[in-house]
Amino acid sequence: MVNYKDLGLVNTRDMFAKAIKGGYAIPAFNFNNMEQMQAIIKAAVETKSPVILQVSKGARQYANATLLRYMAQGAVEYAKELGCAKPEIVLHLDHGDTFETCKSCIDSGFSSVMIDGSHLPYEENVAVTKKVVETAHIANVSVESELGTIGTTGNSIEGGTEGVIYTVPEEAKQFIEDTGIDTFACAIGTAHGIYPKDMKPKLRIDILKDITDQVSVPLVLHGGSSNKDEEIAEAVKNGICKINISSDIKVAFYEQARKTLNENPCLLYTSDAADD
Repeated sequence: MVNYKDLGLVNTRDMFAKAIKGGYAIPAFNFNNMEQMQAIIKAAVETKSPVILQVSKGARQYANATLLRYMAQGAVEYAKELGCAKPEIVLHLDHGDTFETCKSCIDSGFSSVMIDGSHLPYEENVAVTKKVVETAHIANVSVESELGTIGTTGNSIEGGTEGVIYTVPEEAKQFIEDTGIDTFACAIGTAHGIYPKDMKPKLRIDILKDITDQVSVPLVLHGGSSNKDEEIAEAVKNGICKINISSDIKVAFYEQARKTLNENPCLLYTSDAADD
């Protein structure tokens, strides 16, 4: 078993406490390769921001647990090389679907995990979430979970449903009490993926305010890509302290990669392309 502290990582408790006190939210970026991770860490250091590196189940299977562990440790060292004396970096499992997946991540050095049992009947969701919480807290690892479902734009593989099932504030309060989770992802109108032109999300800030009034744990906003800055800012003012972003950085990465390769086709054929 690898402890996240040995990798130089932190968990989310102190990070979120500072965010709540300061009235800001922590960016949580899904990454799929080294180049994306480099960009995330560089931006975090330049803006003097704490950051959460997120890994989906699929990305974890692709990258290999051992390589991810070294990449997370490398991210901390890279931040130090860039001038950050004490990097605040979390490695988080996004949308873990089983206890076994969460346990594997805890054992390999993740400092935060999400168990997503939102598709299960309430009692089953509570049971699996509580089991993850009990295991994670032994290692001082933070646990996120959700109630209600985050929608999908139809071009996302990150979970969710065709339509949002909004979180019921009273149920959220009960769920948090029943499970002991550290952070709660609420469904207030966002969706995973990039929004098509004919799809306009409507964030239910009224529901968010009601949830904030009834619960005491930090709140998470999934589906942060493609939303208007003013809507995100309004959500942060009303209790959101972690914002998940995946599709936006993937689109930026792939568009720039295509542009660079189109303008420099020789990069596709030279063995020293990485040096250019």
